[in-house]
Amino acid sequence: MNPEQPPRDPDAPRTGAEADDADARGKPVGRRVLLGTLGLGALGLAAAPTLQRGLESFLAGASERDPTGLTGLLPNGGGFRYYSVTASVPRKDARTYRLTVDGLVDRPATYTLADLKALPQTRTVRDVQCVTGWRVPHTPFEGVPLSRLLDAAGVRPTARAVRFTCFDGAYSESLTLDHARRSDVLVALRMRDEDIGHGHGGPVRLYVAPMYFYKSAKWLSGITVTEDVEPGYWEVRGYDVDAWVGRSNGRDDAPTS
Repeated sequence: MNPEQPPRDPDAPRTGAEADDADARGKPVGRRVLLGTLGLGALGLAAAPTLQRGLESFLAGASERDPTGLTGLLPNGGGFRYYSVTASVPRKDARTYRLTVDGLVDRPATYTLADLKALPQTRTVRDVQCVTGWRVPHTPFEGVPLSRLLDAAGVRPTARAVRFTCFDGAYSESLTLDHARRSDVLVALRMRDEDIGHGHGGPVRLYVAPMYFYKSAKWLSGITVTEDVEPGYWEVRGYDVDAWVGRSNGRDDAPTS
């Protein structure tokens, strides 16, 4: 209502235009229209997960063929961005995937995807925080605690760090041995209650819950125990090696929880 106009007398007769407007506002919604609207809403809710997965698949595929990295600026329905430091990444599946554990260990090992799935799994639900600013809350990850693989390999007394390599042929990361043994550091096989897809770094990726997401290396293929921390792909380009959320890289984000 325009405050400069006096209120209308409710008992005064309406003009034709006013009557038409009142009829339009007051006309009840028919039962068929109401049920149809509710049905469309339910259909939209049911289709939302499928549409989201389709959008994620499209963006993941586009990122593989985007050497500029610009597709990483596009959000999808899950809130994630897609990043890759190479123009393309080979795909691995249950038949071709292998994870090696070597370096300063007594028992080097090679794991297939089936081997990893057969080990006891841990599930954790934490926020995912990217150093570029975006955050995805309450994201479930499941996998094998990294400490279990290190214990199985028999880490030697001179070891102080762990280096991670990826089958994209370029990415690498590192953690101190103490950090690698934390209970919230996983060799992850599942994310958001489904197997990790290629676009999210599957079939196996690292997940370092309390640190910025660049520490959670995608397309994990190698775990090498070393004497010293070796700066990873982004660390040699200026990012912090110890990437605690809210306490590194000049950022004050709330810790993941």
